[in-house]
Amino acid sequence: MEQQPANAVHRDAVRTEVPAFDGIVCFGGVDWWYHNRGHYDIQMMRELSARVPVLYVNSIGMRTPKASEGRVFLKRIARKLKSLRHGFVRVRENFTVFSPATIPGGGRGRFGAALARKALSIQVRRAAKKAGISNPLVWVACPPGVTVLDDLRPAKVVYQRTDRFENFHGVDPKRIKGFDTALKDCADLVLFCSRELFNAERDECRDAAFIDHGVDFDRFEQAGKNPIDPADVRPIPHPRIGFVGGIDAHTFDPALFVDVARSMPEARFVLVGGCSLPDGWCDLPNVHHLGRKPYDEVADYMASFDVLIMPWNQSDWIRACNPVKMKEYLAVGRPVVSTWFPEVAHYTDHIAVATGASEFGLRLREAIDSPGDPEPGRRRVATHTWQDKAQQVWDRLHEAPPSPAHDAAVHNTPSAAGGVA
Repeated sequence: MEQQPANAVHRDAVRTEVPAFDGIVCFGGVDWWYHNRGHYDIQMMRELSARVPVLYVNSIGMRTPKASEGRVFLKRIARKLKSLRHGFVRVRENFTVFSPATIPGGGRGRFGAALARKALSIQVRRAAKKAGISNPLVWVACPPGVTVLDDLRPAKVVYQRTDRFENFHGVDPKRIKGFDTALKDCADLVLFCSRELFNAERDECRDAAFIDHGVDFDRFEQAGKNPIDPADVRPIPHPRIGFVGGIDAHTFDPALFVDVARSMPEARFVLVGGCSLPDGWCDLPNVHHLGRKPYDEVADYMASFDVLIMPWNQSDWIRACNPVKMKEYLAVGRPVVSTWFPEVAHYTDHIAVATGASEFGLRLREAIDSPGDPEPGRRRVATHTWQDKAQQVWDRLHEAPPSPAHDAAVHNTPSAAGGVA
């Protein structure tokens, strides 16, 4: 069973009137069993399960794994098979996680796509019924989930547009963009957590809202104020410069990171998170790869570092992102150095922004020498709790006007192969 978060208090007090839907079926963007549980969809479902039953459907995937990826391919297959073995699990009161068997890539051709859609919808409908949900709000954080909306007959649809999914590495951009268009056409509410994306796409939606990431503030603040070094960090000398998160080609800038780490042999660089970059991408002696850690331990890792970094590349994906870790870093209270991306422009009073390896190294040395007062950064994010964000969504759903076009829009969703069926 999942442990209750430290800041999940007085949650019964936020229960309101009985909604038009009797539960939420969420097509998650990540997998509960092997991804970090700090993601937007999981955090929102955790909070909304205080009001109605939630069925979290582990990511059904946006791309087909390729054998040419070598060890990364084998790792992905192995972890998906392990996830499938969990099946249907109630991880806490009112919150169930389900791992459906799916065809990678959604099936080939019209017949294969139809078969994949039917198999998925049957599994999800049965799981929803088992979870006590008969009239669901369907929350889509993984765009291929749109292919089964017709079968699920949702009372409401929420589309979580937290990233430019069509820019994700290895996907068919035309196919994913088709899903995106269909979801914007039929969703009662499209949620954006990036101002850049919200301003660019809000007019494409029937109804849109900017509700950005929250933070488990109490948990991260307390870790920062009362640091306890994890066992695998203790032998690493200071100064420690840490990155916590996925180390992936579509987000992380390996060339920048290696240049900066090579230029600062006196510092130790610590990477905490899963890595999909090729083996041997960084073998510097002052770089430590600690691997993926459970969400409950993330705050302690962040607090064990002297400076926290976001060495992003300048891809279209990053320009439209708003990383969860940004508020977590500030709540922990360590100095933060980042490359530029649009959302960080709203936090430059608390985050040092650098362009290029030379300036990045300069900002790191300044942060090590003069860490500054962490309290202004903490105050900046203190009210941005996940509980508050979920309440904003809940209120918005009950304010959204009914639409007579809703049924027609839902029935006009694309097939798993892309395009409109």
